Amino acid sequence: MEGTVFSLIPPLIMLILVLVTRKVLLSLGAGIIAGSLLIEQFDPVGALQTTWSAFAEIFVVEGEIQQGSLFLLLFLLFLGMMGSFLAASGGTKAFGRWAAKKVKTRKGAQFVPAVLGIIIFIDDYFNSLAVGQVARPLSDRYNVSRAKLAYIIDSTSAPVTVISPVSSWGAYIIGLLGSIIAASQITGLSGLEAFIQMIPMNLYAIAAILLVFLSIQFRVNLGMMSAHENRAISTGELLDPERERAPGDVNRDFVEHDHGKLYHLFLPIIVLLAGTVIAMIWTGIQHSSESVTILSIFSNTDVNFSLFAGGLASVVTAMTLYMMISQPKSSVFQVLSAGIRSMLPAIYILIFAWMIGTIIDQMQTGVFLAGLVEQSSLNPSFLPLIMFMVAGIMAFATGTSWGTFGMMLPIAGEIAANTDVSVFLPSLAAVLAGSVFGDHCSPISDTTILSSTGAGANHIDHVLTQLPYALTAAISALAGYIVIGFSGSWILGLFVTLLVLSGLTWLISSRFMNKKSYENQMNI
Repeated sequence: MEGTVFSLIPPLIMLILVLVTRKVLLSLGAGIIAGSLLIEQFDPVGALQTTWSAFAEIFVVEGEIQQGSLFLLLFLLFLGMMGSFLAASGGTKAFGRWAAKKVKTRKGAQFVPAVLGIIIFIDDYFNSLAVGQVARPLSDRYNVSRAKLAYIIDSTSAPVTVISPVSSWGAYIIGLLGSIIAASQITGLSGLEAFIQMIPMNLYAIAAILLVFLSIQFRVNLGMMSAHENRAISTGELLDPERERAPGDVNRDFVEHDHGKLYHLFLPIIVLLAGTVIAMIWTGIQHSSESVTILSIFSNTDVNFSLFAGGLASVVTAMTLYMMISQPKSSVFQVLSAGIRSMLPAIYILIFAWMIGTIIDQMQTGVFLAGLVEQSSLNPSFLPLIMFMVAGIMAFATGTSWGTFGMMLPIAGEIAANTDVSVFLPSLAAVLAGSVFGDHCSPISDTTILSSTGAGANHIDHVLTQLPYALTAAISALAGYIVIGFSGSWILGLFVTLLVLSGLTWLISSRFMNKKSYENQMNI
């Protein structure tokens, strides 16, 4: 059943259960079991072994410890510990008092994480978690729902990173482009030059980033987001009270200090940022076999170890500052244990997501979808449109942008080079755009999970509230790629994308959402 239409069954089961039950672990578990049974042709013993292997390979493969997975899981624990100390020391309260003097509106409290998401562009994991830690105290003070914060974080992480050449994503993509260009025998074009030229052709990433700012400015709360925002404004409930506790929500497990200072919040976060960046540069230099450049550093950096190193340094800093407070109201052990408990839901989800990713990989779901493209008779002019849609489906089903890049970029390059070289770069850019779109919609995407974790939002709430925004940006990008197919002009395609996005935003904000929103009634 591998590499056939049956390989779509596990992700479909997972999706249907997520929508029906809204229980992410149940849905992921069902997908894992269904995939294991299909792989082993419904042999229960074999399916159990396959499920166990999918779990064990997160930590050990062929006797080799998977340090990357361990580093990322430990970083999540460190992040929870740091968040606990920031709250227990009174740092978040101090930041709230300070921010109230600087940021005067609820809209301004939403622009802060949006701008930070643009500035912190070196890695999507780092972006999602760091922005959440900085922005959450401010957004909480102005009753911005956690779902809205998670959307802002998620839509300014991968979309920004995928169009930044100086990032972990950019370096990886540039390396892929170089090999694809060489294999396609295209002269006079380097991987970096191709990447730069492709930035304005990545219509979804541009639309997704712009939609974040439009949604804040014009108070566009699509779908279930309206309920989350209205509840947050009218009752102060930032999370759905009927949901299970969200990851990162630690404030109820200990007593916060009343006289914390701003440095109790900012110093650990600065140490986290500086420590992670320094570790990324150091590991990038260590692993660069060729001449060391900025691109080689980010291409060869060990992101997960860097996050681990920065996280450890920040926890030590935050704990030291907390121990220096006179008469702390909770013990260090209470704060540490609260931080660990706060991150366990995110860790469970991430482990299950990795497991179903392994199952889907064994079932060759991506290979099946890629084969459909290779076997079809395409009009070369519409190759960017087709690549956007197929990459979106593949990234959604597999939960990985990077895996989709690795599989679909060479296919898009080969088809374009052998049919119509004029659509070579637009087709590659469409793969990047579709991959990020599918990643935004997928409940098993690492970035989606970590964005909800950074925001302290319920994961399924984040998935369901982000989906209408992702679809709005995708519809705008689809219109642009259709125009590229007819006209051959990416400039016209970008213009149409922005025009459609602006039109949809105006239509939604003026005719539908604003009539029902507490936010507009209260003029905040």
